[in-house]
Amino acid sequence: MSAAASCLLTEDQFLCSICLDVFTDPVSTPCGHNFCKTCITKHWDKNVPYQCPNCKKVFYTRPQLQVNTFISEMAAQFRQSAQQKASSSRSKQQVSKPGEVPCDVCTGTKLKALKSCLVCLESYCETHLEPHLTRPALKRHQLIDPVENLEGRMCPKHDKLLELFCKTDQTCVCMLCTVSDHKTHDVVPLKEEYKGKKAKLGKTEAEIQQMIQKRRLKIEEIKHSVELSKEDADRETADGVQVFTALKESVERSQAELIDTIKEKQRKTEKQAEVFIKELEQEISELKKRSTEVEQLSQSEDHLHLLQSFTSLNAAPPTKDWTEINVRPPSYLGTVRRAVNQLEMRLSKQMKKLLAEAELKRVQQSAVDLTLDPDTAQPNLILSHDGKQVNCGDVKKNLPDNRKRFYCVCVLAKQSFSSGRFYYEVKVKGKTEWDLGVARESINRKGNITSSPQNGYWVICLRNENKYEACASPSVRLFLKSRPEKVGVFVDYEEGLVSFYDVGAAALIYSFTGCCFTEKLYPYFSPAPNHAGKNSAPLIISPVNDTRHYRTILLM
Repeated sequence: MSAAASCLLTEDQFLCSICLDVFTDPVSTPCGHNFCKTCITKHWDKNVPYQCPNCKKVFYTRPQLQVNTFISEMAAQFRQSAQQKASSSRSKQQVSKPGEVPCDVCTGTKLKALKSCLVCLESYCETHLEPHLTRPALKRHQLIDPVENLEGRMCPKHDKLLELFCKTDQTCVCMLCTVSDHKTHDVVPLKEEYKGKKAKLGKTEAEIQQMIQKRRLKIEEIKHSVELSKEDADRETADGVQVFTALKESVERSQAELIDTIKEKQRKTEKQAEVFIKELEQEISELKKRSTEVEQLSQSEDHLHLLQSFTSLNAAPPTKDWTEINVRPPSYLGTVRRAVNQLEMRLSKQMKKLLAEAELKRVQQSAVDLTLDPDTAQPNLILSHDGKQVNCGDVKKNLPDNRKRFYCVCVLAKQSFSSGRFYYEVKVKGKTEWDLGVARESINRKGNITSSPQNGYWVICLRNENKYEACASPSVRLFLKSRPEKVGVFVDYEEGLVSFYDVGAAALIYSFTGCCFTEKLYPYFSPAPNHAGKNSAPLIISPVNDTRHYRTILLM
């Protein structure tokens, strides 16, 4: 074939209209149309009378088919050119991998399919897809992204394409189904139902994404809880190590004191023995000296000298009576027992301090920053500019009587709490009366106030300089070992707990337990009247500083 001829001829001129492929052994019918010999033969074997597939001309006797030599040669050359082109294109295409849809036309190595045809029920690679993109008859076919099991898109009963949707039975059907089993049902095109279902899927996807997001947030919340738990565990471990190290040191110190006591008794015994031995050795020396003098005198031949010296040497020198003198070993009976008893008492005292200190350290982890709310302050109260101090003055200020303001000398913090834990400390040094605690939002703030949990107050107070009480029903007298200079207030909302601490002594003062909180809680302060200056010192909200150490407590 010449180059000019190649440019003028197209693929459609060499395609059999029956198999839609390049001619193989092309033959001509009497009407002048060309077909593959096998294709037209099979067609006429099935169809009588004999009709041309192209022009529909009928032959009442089966025509003799003549081989079209010219078309045969041209088709052979075109097939060779197409194969070379396909080979070149094939080398650039991807081979089908596991999980990918393969081309149904490829022989040997299967290439990856680009599209599937819902009419042909086959999937095609780039090369074999070309007829569907170029031939007018095939362009009308419906192409979709490649899918497997195209037979599943056919109605199993009528062998027709599933192109409708029965809303009654919620299933896909073919055209023939609408005149049989689904005749009276609500049937719509797949495209219409597709849009509705796709919109619902979009909503479902949004809901799923929201659920995913919630669960991711929950994961972060759980991780954060684990981190907080680890921090608490590390802190508790460190505190525990400090406690047991301090206790161990206390035991070792008691052991050393016991050993020193025993050694001291032994040293006294040895010292007494040394004194007695020294005296005895001195007397022995004197006696030896007298013995020598007596022996010399007894051997003397000088009569006068013996008689003159006899009186002074005849008697033994004066010595101590050692008959009743003994060195008695010290008694160690009960020494260890007394040391253990003392240690037990010391450890018991120290453990109480340690537990109180550990408890205080834990609640101090919930410290919050508070400021006083001037809108709640009784008009005689004087608040500092920073909202951290309050005391009672003699002059009643002219302030608007809003619903939040107290009639009695009380004030609330600006901050409120309706969950979790919180802790704050108040300096009460120098005061003879005060009230501290928390109050619920709905308390009565007008008229005289009786502080009690029933009225929404969880408060302790100081009266008459040394009378401490928990404002319960009835009130509870508190007997404290020392006068608090700073009071800590701790609230666990969910646990229903309000506890008060002497911060300086690291001691629990009192706890309200089993409380049922259902609304906001506000820190509550009352500096009480100043009583002509006797109680003029302010209540001061202090920063929480954990500066105590177990070792310091143990060494007290």
